[in-house]
Amino acid sequence: MSGIAGSGCDVLLPVGELKPLDEIERNIITKYRKALWSKFMKAIKDYKLVEDGDKIAVAMSGGKDSLLMAKLFQELQKHGPIKVELEFIVMDPGYHENIKELLISNCKHLDIPINIFESYIFDVVDRIAQDYPCYMCAKMRRGALYNKAQELGCNKLALGHHFNDVIETTMLNIAYTGSFKTMLPKLKSTNFTGLELIRPLYYIEEKDIISFSQNSGIQALNCACMVAAKKIGNKRYEIRALIEELKERFPEFDKKLFKAADNVNLEAILGWQKDGRKYSYLDFYDGDDDNEE
Repeated sequence: MSGIAGSGCDVLLPVGELKPLDEIERNIITKYRKALWSKFMKAIKDYKLVEDGDKIAVAMSGGKDSLLMAKLFQELQKHGPIKVELEFIVMDPGYHENIKELLISNCKHLDIPINIFESYIFDVVDRIAQDYPCYMCAKMRRGALYNKAQELGCNKLALGHHFNDVIETTMLNIAYTGSFKTMLPKLKSTNFTGLELIRPLYYIEEKDIISFSQNSGIQALNCACMVAAKKIGNKRYEIRALIEELKERFPEFDKKLFKAADNVNLEAILGWQKDGRKYSYLDFYDGDDDNEE
């Protein structure tokens, strides 16, 4: 059974006065160094997300997450120890004109040189997947972004999923698919040879992205999807509320769930899958050891 991935939707944030570019960039490595820059670099180091000579397609939705990711990559390019080439790609799935103008205006102020291409995904999703628009939209967006990244000669595609997306995806898979499956920090594409997907915001918490965006005065885009706008809510919002409730009862529940995905004991689970094959603990059970808890 396939897992559930993030939809890429965002929340529209109340903001103050738009700060000058130099102040926004300075804050990334000063005021928000611990919450943003250090965690960005730690994920890159821990999971070997970026290497010298990489050409990275940075996927830009115009939301708070992708705008921050773009600025972090620019800081890496200017001041980091790794030499990379960047392409900032914006897939227009059918944005309303004023939404598109806001995206362009934000990127212009932030000095992010974007490459916009059209896909008309919103129209397609509205026709074929009104009941489950977010899942289908995310899947189609991914394919379009991979295709553009390959066209530009990139070897990596960076998406703006953050720590909270990882936790929510893990909980969604437990609750709705009956599998312990998380969102990985990097994946090799099965359909686009030589391309790898990376998630450099993997350790960064959404609350810190919101704080940075509000402090910077950036009016980021929300999901901007008229198909999803027709829905009252979705399962991801329910899971998000459940996680908050669990955090009140069990301190740092989210961080412990994150750790659990990095601390799986194969000797104490019933079964697992690898390379398309399902294994049972009975396949390796000899009955000699007494490990009963």
